[in-house]
Amino acid sequence: MKYNSIIETIGDTPLIRLNKVNKGFKGEIYVKVEYFNPGNSMKDRMAIKMVEDAEKEGLLKPGGTIIEGTSGNTGMGLALVGIARGYKCIFTMADKQSKEKIDVLKAMGAEVIVCPTNVPADDPKSYYSVAKKLNKDIPNSFYPNQYDNLSNWKAHYETTGPEIWEDTEGKITHYAAGVGTGGSMCGAAKYLKEQNPKVISIGIDTYGSVFKKFKETGVFDENEIYPYLTEGIGEDILPKNVDFSLIDHFVKVTDKDAAVMTRRLSREEGLFVGWSCGAAVHGALEFAKENLKENDTMVIILPDHGTRYLGKVYNDDWMKDHGFLEYNTYGTARDIISSREGKYELVVAHKGDKVKDAIAMMNERSVSQIPVMDDGHVIGSITDNKLLSKIIKNPELKDLGVEEVMENSMKFVALDSTLDVLSSMVDKDKAVLVRDDFHQIHIITKHDILGAFTK
Repeated sequence: MKYNSIIETIGDTPLIRLNKVNKGFKGEIYVKVEYFNPGNSMKDRMAIKMVEDAEKEGLLKPGGTIIEGTSGNTGMGLALVGIARGYKCIFTMADKQSKEKIDVLKAMGAEVIVCPTNVPADDPKSYYSVAKKLNKDIPNSFYPNQYDNLSNWKAHYETTGPEIWEDTEGKITHYAAGVGTGGSMCGAAKYLKEQNPKVISIGIDTYGSVFKKFKETGVFDENEIYPYLTEGIGEDILPKNVDFSLIDHFVKVTDKDAAVMTRRLSREEGLFVGWSCGAAVHGALEFAKENLKENDTMVIILPDHGTRYLGKVYNDDWMKDHGFLEYNTYGTARDIISSREGKYELVVAHKGDKVKDAIAMMNERSVSQIPVMDDGHVIGSITDNKLLSKIIKNPELKDLGVEEVMENSMKFVALDSTLDVLSSMVDKDKAVLVRDDFHQIHIITKHDILGAFTK
């Protein structure tokens, strides 16, 4: 086929069935491999859409400059469009992004400004703020703002969703994608749900991001925000392209689980993909394990190509330095639970219980922290040290309901999380919770992890 420019080759990426990493799972699981786009990522789709819409609205004029904050892939898509349409490009990036991404953008003729990662989004040094300031200072410039520009999700509503529906012959039952700007998740989900309202959408989030907690509680919890390594998913802001009503479930994935799955996809499926692809597959499989049925069809978006991560997840030294290649010989959360030999009863408080009764129960059972439940769902937690400080300040709290003094819920982790992953999670928070194969909830503490190392 003949094309007038490189941007005409965007879209129509293939669906490829997973065969090995999902061994033993029910249903069929396909991945939509977006590295077949010319910029090697799904971001090409919304890059051309944002530029075309800006041209129609007169926001981008001939000879103009495109300025965007990017984790790399959106920049690549915009760079391709800029080359084809004659625009200069300036991109701001967080310093956690791989060197390969920066080098590729420079190779495409773009100017790249690297900004610190660990600053708030509204800090003048953040890559969001720097991009906005450049847009104000440079005449005839356009700031697409992929996070809040609704052309983002519309691109996937118009292309990605219809492609998936057509390629699965309308048989798709579950759609999973990493959530960063929210475009690919929400645009495709909107289209698919319009065709069949029963399609279930699963958003993949990362620890250190606000999305899952906000979806489940409606609370933007800054305590959820902390540095993480996985690139391309999760946020410390709420982009306008993230329509939470279109996302039925969120699954969080650790940096390590994402990195390990990324390498498995390459080794076992022949899919040389990026880091967030591993996160998407790991998270989708965690959901599929308990929810996918025999005749179901799941589609997972794989956003980009492995060449962006040669110095990170595909580099053995880098993986070892971050503890991602030290396959733990001491076991997993599953092993900790199995070692209890059924002699286990989760100690919980329920919404409406008096604080003084919860204290008495914790003393009687010699536990320092317990989850708070309501109608079978974990809604919060109580830890003895924080509760003590509250009651010392206000003794009357003991007669209130536990929901008045509870803290954030303990985090749920995957059943097969290794001890080093469990340890990192417990260090960052309190104890963690795990659901076993029978959906029973278990608590894992630092004491449990230390005990596992002695067995």
